Amino acid sequence: MKTSICLILFLLSLSSCHAQNKRSENQLVGGPCEGCEAIYEYGTRSLTSVDTLPKYIETTPKLKVTGIVYHKDGKTPAENIILYIYHTNREGIYETLGNEQGWARRHGYIRGWVKTGKDGQYTFYTFRPASYPDRSEPEHIHITVKEPSKNEYYIDSYVFDDDPLLTKSKRNNLSNRGGSGIVQPKPENELLTIRRDIILGYLIPNY
Repeated sequence: MKTSICLILFLLSLSSCHAQNKRSENQLVGGPCEGCEAIYEYGTRSLTSVDTLPKYIETTPKLKVTGIVYHKDGKTPAENIILYIYHTNREGIYETLGNEQGWARRHGYIRGWVKTGKDGQYTFYTFRPASYPDRSEPEHIHITVKEPSKNEYYIDSYVFDDDPLLTKSKRNNLSNRGGSGIVQPKPENELLTIRRDIILGYLIPNY
């Protein structure tokens, strides 16, 4: 009798552990994230803390996107964090060349990757995107984050404080994942500079 009870308890314990592990596997940091795996599409490139996106030289207004990535405490710079961004061209289209593979077929080729150093700093040189042709959304730059010990996840897109399409209702609906994505472009050395510091895990589900 005791043997049967022990066997039943053992099997229940195994079942419980299996269920917990399965739930854990399904609880991705940040939740579902369509297209976030594009962060791995940098190929054989050796990533640094600075990247220049395609069409930067010939397109205006030029844009410098910069800031510091911090750990969850909001004070300690985070090293070895990969950031991936992509955005539309000046016509509001995710421009392609026609030979794209993977997520580039949807994100276009105006995209870039950086990897932070010990100081947590990052910089992208690109240009200011345009809103979609139907003007359904404000101008924005998508961004995905990959930490060494966690799965990739998205944070709030960069949006521009001076964009008339960034209405009060749209501002109120922002999630502020990773900290506010609202940026203020400032003229600096013949280009616009926007600064955004990122806090890892801030308002990120299952973090």
